[in-house]
Amino acid sequence: MIAKKLEDKLEKIKSGQYQPTDFIIADAKDGDMAFGIAAPGPVNSIESQSGGSAHIRYKTRADYLGAMKVMAESELIDILLLSASSAEILKSDGVFNHSAITPAVRLNDTTDIWSARGSCYRESPSEPFATVDLESITPLCQLGLYSVTFSNDLKADLISLNYYRQFRLAARQAGLMHFLEVFNPAFDINLNNAALGDYINDMILKTLAGVTQADAPLFLKMQFNGQQAMADLCAYDPKNLVVGILGGSAGTTRDTFELAKQAEQAGARVALFGRKINLSESPIELVKLMRAVIEEKLKPEQAVVAYHDHLREAGITAQRSLESDKLITEEVLKSA
Repeated sequence: MIAKKLEDKLEKIKSGQYQPTDFIIADAKDGDMAFGIAAPGPVNSIESQSGGSAHIRYKTRADYLGAMKVMAESELIDILLLSASSAEILKSDGVFNHSAITPAVRLNDTTDIWSARGSCYRESPSEPFATVDLESITPLCQLGLYSVTFSNDLKADLISLNYYRQFRLAARQAGLMHFLEVFNPAFDINLNNAALGDYINDMILKTLAGVTQADAPLFLKMQFNGQQAMADLCAYDPKNLVVGILGGSAGTTRDTFELAKQAEQAGARVALFGRKINLSESPIELVKLMRAVIEEKLKPEQAVVAYHDHLREAGITAQRSLESDKLITEEVLKSA
């Protein structure tokens, strides 16, 4: 079962009773299925950004698991997304006992998330693959993420859709619910930004049109392709299709707050951020201020100032100056 906190929020969203306090935030701590040693983040983020070290030192798995526990205990989030092995450890440690947080496991690891240092897998169309055995997940949780990437390539996309169909049947038999992640292709497919947003939207709806509610994803996780594309998708079927955004690269703190707010204004009701949270100087404070921005208690720029005030008071060295951190650097966010 998903936690009542998440269940109640989804019910309010689908019934048209949504309020900004119902916005769903997920901390994506499944980076070990993509980045390997680099997943927990650098020990010294300032040093790694400046290129001041010939070899970047990364935090350990113990650090990564510790960050998961701290975030779960804060109950600022609604979902904690994990690899199966991390979920097993946290379950054994009793992290989710009597918790309002819903654990979820990444159920497949397509080739376009293979991001080992020195690799080039993302230069080719995504190919389906899953390390996870679904039957091993049900003792840990009842919710998982399934990912697809459409490349406008007939053979590749047909294979991906067939694997997603097979997954839905297997998930039903295992008693697992899922949410669907749809990535933009990692390489150029000869569509401009607006056309790419339209293409992704249409492929999502084409994919789900033949799926009955028993097997449908609880919500989507997708890239923000601008307010117009997001608004088009969110307005299409709000009673049945809950749209969420993924975070992508770390960016500035202003990027984080802008992305959450712009997407929410366009109709998104879920944010699933990985690197934006994990690579921040103070993940707990970042999520607190994300909620303040979404609930219109602060504007994004004001939240950046509040974040730097917190860092200074806590004696935490900021990765960027306040003025640099106020900048919007992600192009898709600049047009709003």
